Amino acid sequence: MQQQPILVLTTGGTVDKAYFDALSEYQIVESGIPALIAQARVALPVRVMELMRKDSLELTDADRALIAAAVREAPESRVVITHGTDTMTESAKALADIAGKTIVLTGALSPARFAETDAPFNLGMAFATAQVAAPGVWIAMSGQVFDGLKVRKDRAAGKFVYSAQNVTG
Repeated sequence: MQQQPILVLTTGGTVDKAYFDALSEYQIVESGIPALIAQARVALPVRVMELMRKDSLELTDADRALIAAAVREAPESRVVITHGTDTMTESAKALADIAGKTIVLTGALSPARFAETDAPFNLGMAFATAQVAAPGVWIAMSGQVFDGLKVRKDRAAGKFVYSAQNVTG
């Protein structure tokens, strides 16, 4: 059985932030995702495409349209998108009308370049989800996979949780 290729779109966010000293502000630098994929020895076909280098709070509707267009135009039916966590759910909504593709957004709560980061684990979760989940939009963060349209970021708890209005009893 031939493995389906996965497209990885990078958009920036915390996963690709770098701090140059304790007093400096961050910069979103060239994506570290290709290095994480190589370190993980990912054995399936992967194509990485950098779309932008932005904090997710800076993403505009035009940026989300660019992300959606890249997903629509890609020949791959399985897509992982690295994205900042603050507006990940907004981008999930912008991707919701794309049929026939499994789209998984992931990111990190601390930069991939930090020793104690959740980036490699979240990326691994996203790759697994992209391979086994049904078509739709998913968010893979902190060891959990969420329906991308039924989740929110709980800033106080530092994690994603199901939206109260979308959880049934």
